[in-house]
Amino acid sequence: MDEKPAEHKDPVAQTPSGVSQAPLAQAGSQSGGDVTERLRELSEHAGVLSRKNTHLANALRAARQELAALHEDVKALQLPPLAHATVLAVDTGERTADVSIAGRRHRVGVGPAVVSSSLHPGDDVVLNEHLVITATCPSPRFGEVVTVKETYDDGTVLVLARHDEEQVLSLSETLSDHRPRVGDALVADLAVRMALRPVVRSEVEELVLEEVPDVGYGDIGGLGEQIELIRDAVELPFLHPDLYREHRLTPPRGVLLYGPPGCGKTLIAKAVAASLGAGGRGEAYFLNIKGPQLLDKYVGETERRIRVIFARAREKAATGVPVVVFFDEMDSLFRTRGSGRSSDVETTVVPQMLAEIDGVDELDNVVVIGATNREDMIDPAILRPGRLDVKIRIGRPDRRGAAEILATYLTPDLPISEELLAAHGDAQGAVDALIEQVIEALYTRRRATEMVELTRADGEIEILHVADLVSGAMLANIVDRAKKAAVKDLVTNGRRGLTSEHLRRAVIEEIMENEGLPATVHPDDWARVSGRRGTPVVSMSVLQRSREE
Repeated sequence: MDEKPAEHKDPVAQTPSGVSQAPLAQAGSQSGGDVTERLRELSEHAGVLSRKNTHLANALRAARQELAALHEDVKALQLPPLAHATVLAVDTGERTADVSIAGRRHRVGVGPAVVSSSLHPGDDVVLNEHLVITATCPSPRFGEVVTVKETYDDGTVLVLARHDEEQVLSLSETLSDHRPRVGDALVADLAVRMALRPVVRSEVEELVLEEVPDVGYGDIGGLGEQIELIRDAVELPFLHPDLYREHRLTPPRGVLLYGPPGCGKTLIAKAVAASLGAGGRGEAYFLNIKGPQLLDKYVGETERRIRVIFARAREKAATGVPVVVFFDEMDSLFRTRGSGRSSDVETTVVPQMLAEIDGVDELDNVVVIGATNREDMIDPAILRPGRLDVKIRIGRPDRRGAAEILATYLTPDLPISEELLAAHGDAQGAVDALIEQVIEALYTRRRATEMVELTRADGEIEILHVADLVSGAMLANIVDRAKKAAVKDLVTNGRRGLTSEHLRRAVIEEIMENEGLPATVHPDDWARVSGRRGTPVVSMSVLQRSREE
């Protein structure tokens, strides 16, 4: 049997299990791992390079923007300077405008970027090198302050500038819509002869507060005689000027109300204004001027304020509306010249007041009413006939007057306790009883009502009781105290209505609150302010009494 020749076998391929092929597989596996690792490293490196590229691109973009901005700055630095100007007038059809540059008038064109109809007199604009308006700017908030002296229908005003120099100025668009009044303060550009905007002087505006009073004569109690006097002095000339002309009578220019504080002087002045308005003209204005607030430490400022006050009064009166100019605490402002009680301010303030009062006769709708606690301190030139020629004393109320005053505050429509209603039959009877109770407590002269002992220069000693110091304000305060006590009693105890005890305690508290006040001032000054006349008071002592009696 023939033997087959033996085949040469590769030792590696001898086994089907692949054991013989292990070296090649191992080599391939190692080569694939190296490639993967290399690819991973290359991918990470590519990511790093990409991030660096993005960062460099952003940096280049920022550098490009910075270069562009620097380029624009360089171009701006090379441009010719732009000029600011104030618009005087605008021709929208021709797209031109009259402007003022450093006080010189020019006619310039309006650039395409600016709407000509949006330009108004007083606007601040920018001009390029060709004198063309290229933009508008906010108007400056500064300038010289001037005071309006006269206004004209053509849109101009006569003003007082520095050193009382008079100038005629045109008005900006802002002021054209809200025409200024005489006495107003304006910001002006004197180089362009234009008033730009108003200036609010709060202290002056408060002094010249215009109000239409709602106080009638019926709201004032205990002053029937004084009301009759002032109505004869003021209302008759206002309401019947033809009769005064027929009888060749000159209406009084002013009235002085004098007397102790809290007795109704201000109320009377307001009632006069309200009555004048109700007399057929429909309305009346009341200018309430506080004397101490009018004073100013700067030279000429007080006089200027007085001029403003009377300018406002004449402005209102020119429309046919009655105007009452009321000076409260007049003695603080118009003291006797050379009295030595104040600075030299009265040497200029008093003449200014005299000039204004003398000018009131130019209009027949202005009346001046002054009020003071010390009429002896007012300059006699103001009090002479032809100025404040009617003088009316407003004294302290007597029993009857006090009852009338209390009746305006204690009315039947108030909550009254059931005990009082049952005791007096109805609300009116209860109110009358309460009023009589207060009158008896205040006006009965006994030891418990002694308040002050005055010693005069001649040795006379005078004892003042509560009745000698009663005022309308004091009576009103007593009623308010009783009402507050009634409210508290209702909230805490559930008892409703005013009682006699409420009024009794209110009287005692009011007396005790005021008994220590006189010792804080000069005796004679206090006596005169309180309405006591006669020999000067050299000393004063407060009498401490038991008020429960």
